[in-house]
Parts: sequence; structure tokens; C-alpha cells
Amino acid sequence: AEDRANITSFLIHCRIMRPDDANIAGNVHGGTILKMIEEAGAIISTRHCNSQSGEHCVAALARVERTDFLSPMCIGEVAHVSAEITYTSKHSVEVQVNVLSENILTGAKRVTNRATLWYVPLSLKNVDKVLEVPPIQYAWKELEEDGKKRYEEQKLERLVTKQRNGDIIFPVFNPEPYTVGYSQSSLIHLVGPSDCTLHGFVHGGVTMKLMDEVAGIVAARHCKTNIVTASVDAINFHEKIKKGCVITISGRMTFTSNKSMEIEVFVDADPFVDEPKERYRAVSAFFTYVSLSKEGKPVPVPQLVETEDEKRRFEDGKGRYLQTKAKRQVQMQPLTQQ
Repeated sequence: AEDRANITSFLIHCRIMRPDDANIAGNVHGGTILKMIEEAGAIISTRHCNSQSGEHCVAALARVERTDFLSPMCIGEVAHVSAEITYTSKHSVEVQVNVLSENILTGAKRVTNRATLWYVPLSLKNVDKVLEVPPIQYAWKELEEDGKKRYEEQKLERLVTKQRNGDIIFPVFNPEPYTVGYSQSSLIHLVGPSDCTLHGFVHGGVTMKLMDEVAGIVAARHCKTNIVTASVDAINFHEKIKKGCVITISGRMTFTSNKSMEIEVFVDADPFVDEPKERYRAVSAFFTYVSLSKEGKPVPVPQLVETEDEKRRFEDGKGRYLQTKAKRQVQMQPLTQQ
């Protein structure tokens, strides 16, 4: 069992990008990449959680940390997705995923994405039962301590997100251009068997792909140019979505800088089949997009026109933007000093 646990702590898979994976400009949809990232995370965490004898389980996605899209991926390139388990608590697994893009004509490779995902093991006998996670072996004690710190931070952030998760996006009639109401969009989707895990609940990757699609529509409506996903702030999965539910994915613009747009996306679920439960908020996240010219160069974004209530969300978005910018500068310092 110990040997199997070591074998299941690392995974690589790849596939070629097809025309139906990309937008009209030939750039692969951010949602397609997010789905591949989640598939790798689900495989490796489910393997690990079943590496010791005991009750069988499947790993369910609980949270995706901030994910940056470092470089666009194009049709015809091969995506190499590698996943590694970097921390385990009693009931959760942290998975680090890297994505490389390969030009199979020249052999050139580049890193396009890095992501951190958190999973919890759910029993195949009882979906509401969370099982214990087999511990991993750390090369250094510091790795375990750093992982525990990340675990505590994400627990706190999930709690804060849940507390502000009651917002509802209402339709706006005859909105003016460049207002929140002008670009806000919704998509309705019936959850079918192909969307679901062995439990009959929606794959996290399917949900993220739909969220990216709605966020992309919001961004395109606002600036009317080619747009690409630049990053995704933490995606929190608050509740499971069951097969047969009708889900509504809603997105609205919350902030614009000179060359980027932040879009808030909610997923609400309506259980229709044998479920007395009322509509509930299942997932929430913030997506960041950039506007591109026909030559693929970043271009200025039209500034958002807000109402008084929207100004509050704009200031919150500005705070997240400045915080992210500061973090990037700190991360770049060791590179510039080498």
C-alpha cells in the first residue's frame, strides 16, 4: 500500500488542441484548460485516497486557488498537464498542476498555467461522508509546515467568501453601454449524466468551463474585441450539484483597469427531481480578462460606468487588482536579483 501511495503522488497526461477547443481567433478557451487541470487533479487525488485498503471513495473538488494564464495556447499545440500532491490534511488533498504547451512542429515548449486545487474524499457508499486521507511523505519538514499554512489560509478565505455569497444578479432593462447591466450575462444548463462523476454529481471541471464561457461573453460584450482569460481568482465550490439539476451561471463586470476586466461569476442550482431543496448558491469566483487587437496585442479597455451600489463592488475589485499586482512584484524580485 505504501509503494502504491508513492506511485500515485505524480501524474502526467497530454492531448492535442482541436478547433472546437478555441475561440474564433484560434486561442484555446480558458475553460478548456481549466477542465484539463481539474481532470488531472481529480485523477491523482482519487488514486491517492484509494491507495490504502479501506472504504472506496472519489475525490471531490472543494477549491481552486488563483490560476494565472501565463501564455495563450493555440489550435494544433499539445497540452502537457502534470499534477503532483503537495500536502495532505486529515480530510483534504492539495494538488499542484502545471500546464505546458508544445509546438509539435518545432518542439518548442512553454509554461502556460500553474494552479493549486483542493480535494476532499467522499465515500462511494455515502456521498455525505468525508473519509480520511492517507498521509504523504515529505522530503523536508519545512514542506509540511508550508503546506499546513496554505491549508489554514484557504480555510479562512473560504469562510469569508461564503459570508458574502448572498448577492443576486437581477436583469436590467434598456441598459446604457459600458454599464454593468449592459454586459451581464447568464447561461442555463441542465445537468446530464455526461457532466457527472460516479456519485452523480457535476465534475468541477465542467462547472469551471461553463463559468469561463459566461465570463468571456461578459468581457466580449463590454469591449467588443477579441478577449482571453488572464487569470482566475480562487474558485470556491460551496455545495455539490446533483445530476438532474438546472444550473444558472451568471456573470457581471465588477472592475476595469486600463487593460483588464474583472468579472464575478455565480453558479446557482435548482434541484428539480425528487428534491425538496430550494435554489442554492453552489460555486462563485472572479475571472480576469484582457482585451486584444486583431494582431493579438493588449488594447485599452472601456472604463466601467457604475451606479452607487456598483461603485462599492468596483472598489472591492480594485483592491483585489492592486493586491494581485503587489504579489506579482514580490514574486518577480528573486528572478530579477539572479
